[in-house]
Amino acid sequence: MSAIVFKNLAKTYQKNGTSFEALKGITLTIEKGEFFGLLGPNGAGKTSLISILAGLNDPSDGSVEIFGRNIRQDPSYVKLNLGIVPQELVFDPFFSVMETLRIQSGFFGLRNNEAWLKECLHALGLSDRVNSNMRSLSGGMKRRVLIAQALVHKPSIIVLDEPTAGVDVDLRESLWNFVTKLNADGHTIILTTHYLEEAEALCGRVAFLKEGRLCAMKSTKDLKLLDGGLKEYFRKINLKE
Repeated sequence: MSAIVFKNLAKTYQKNGTSFEALKGITLTIEKGEFFGLLGPNGAGKTSLISILAGLNDPSDGSVEIFGRNIRQDPSYVKLNLGIVPQELVFDPFFSVMETLRIQSGFFGLRNNEAWLKECLHALGLSDRVNSNMRSLSGGMKRRVLIAQALVHKPSIIVLDEPTAGVDVDLRESLWNFVTKLNADGHTIILTTHYLEEAEALCGRVAFLKEGRLCAMKSTKDLKLLDGGLKEYFRKINLKE
């Protein structure tokens, strides 16, 4: 069974009497257990696609299914199976790192999952920050906590929206080691990134969005056979890094 199916997905935003088509009939299937890359320049529609998947926005047309279930008809099922790491650093300044993760666990009715939380914290280099207040953390550390928050309920599908933007090399390496292990354990991973070398190294397939349309989809295995690899292909289809 496919993990995610986008069918003719469209999204039009209205503002001050004008309309903007962010998505224009996206049809795309992501298979269970894939490490899938979603690429494109700013404004291509990646964030709109993820917002609809997360239930934060409703599509103007079309549908999305997770493991065969429509996300609008069965939102509780979607929440249990989906973990999203957003671009924005959103946090509550009044709690420690561990308190933040315990509260997030409570949203899913989870108790006694301390072993898993500690495993996430260790993998993300946060073991020595368990009792630190969120306000005291650097931007990179806050991003690590966001990743851990998205994983507290061990979701089947993990969406990483620009997870390494502005972070140090150590975090990038530890994050990809951990996420690669999760993928090997059967989790479906969706990655949006502007770092093409990350997508080429990690993803099995990549989809290219431009101006709200799906303009190409390729396996990274095939792209690596091309002169210049993914970066050169990215240029050929008139996308900017």
